[in-house]
Amino acid sequence: MNKKNIEKIATERIEILIENALLQIKDNEKLSQSYANLASKIAMRVRIRMPYFTRQLFCKKCKQFIVPGVNSRVRIGRTRVKSIRITCMKCKHVYRKIIVN
Repeated sequence: MNKKNIEKIATERIEILIENALLQIKDNEKLSQSYANLASKIAMRVRIRMPYFTRQLFCKKCKQFIVPGVNSRVRIGRTRVKSIRITCMKCKHVYRKIIVN
C-alpha cells in the first residue's frame, strides 16, 4: 500500500472513532475516552493531522477527550475583547479563543 491509501484509511477510521466517542459520551464515558485515545494514536502513528473540529475535542493540557456540556464548560467572555473560555472539568485548565469581528 502506498502512503495516500494508508492516510485515507486512517482518516476514515479516525472519523468513525470520534463519531462513536461522541455518541457514547453520555452513556459510557470510559468507552468514549478509549475511542478518542485510539483515534489520536492512529493519527500519531500515520503522522497525519486531525481536522480542526476533532482537535478541539481534546484538552490541551491533560489530552483527555472533552465534549462541551458533558465534561467541559464553555463560556463567553464579558470584556472588551470578546472571547470564548473553555474549561476542562478534569484538570480545570482554561483556554481562550478570541472572537474576531
